Amino acid sequence: MSAPTVRRRRLGAKLRALREGRKLTLEDVAEKAAGRITVAKLSRLETARSAARQADVEMLLGLYGEDDTELRAALLTLTREGAQRGWWHSYRGVLSPVYEDLISLEAESATISTWQMGVIPGLLQTGDYAREIITATAMSAAVEARVDALVEVRLARQAVLTREQPVELWAIVAEGALRTRSVGEGVMREQLSRLLALGRRPNINIQILPADSPPHVGQMGSYSLLGAGLYPDLDVVHVESLTSALYVEKREQVGVYRDAFDRLRAAALSIEASAGRIAQIREEA
Repeated sequence: MSAPTVRRRRLGAKLRALREGRKLTLEDVAEKAAGRITVAKLSRLETARSAARQADVEMLLGLYGEDDTELRAALLTLTREGAQRGWWHSYRGVLSPVYEDLISLEAESATISTWQMGVIPGLLQTGDYAREIITATAMSAAVEARVDALVEVRLARQAVLTREQPVELWAIVAEGALRTRSVGEGVMREQLSRLLALGRRPNINIQILPADSPPHVGQMGSYSLLGAGLYPDLDVVHVESLTSALYVEKREQVGVYRDAFDRLRAAALSIEASAGRIAQIREEA
């Protein structure tokens, strides 16, 4: 059995919430389904131990009397895309399952809110800057051997910003990340120019948190909030460390990260002032 993906866990959690919201037990649903689904199968779907089929999800939504068309569409999209192979599957020998989860979530998200303490967000990186960061943070010979492929993947992820219905990205970056000395000639200057160019796109907002800011909640670590649009209870937080990544999926905990991002937005320079600070640092680079 394959390991549950974040997508499956999101779907299963929402199906369980819909059932419990109608005061139905697993046994109640199995009885109402008249043999179309068993207690064991429904339990596996809700706990993400089994991948859901579209027919099963449609049946359950019908049994629950769920007539919210937007919610139905969101859940059925999660179901369909869970069975599809994305472009990143061609890099399966290169990417960890956790990284594949991140890429698939980015592809499905309506909004992405990211706070980065030490680096420019991956969705905004140039190829040369990405290569320097990936090389500098590679902690094994295996990763060092895959740098070229990992750079390709990082740049391919950025297509979510320019697709027909692009992701709305709100990025807050610590000023120190913009002042990192690059190894290659002109790498940081090119990266800062790219930030200025992308910041002019209507779906991208970039704020800088000044280096002389007072203590703030962002000092506890970088993270990204991947938003599902109209249904924030499907939002997921991605927290990355040097050796692993954590997905925060419980609604209450996601809410804490959402509130923290609001605090960071208030503490950071305005979008206009942030562009001015980026331009200033570029001239000094």
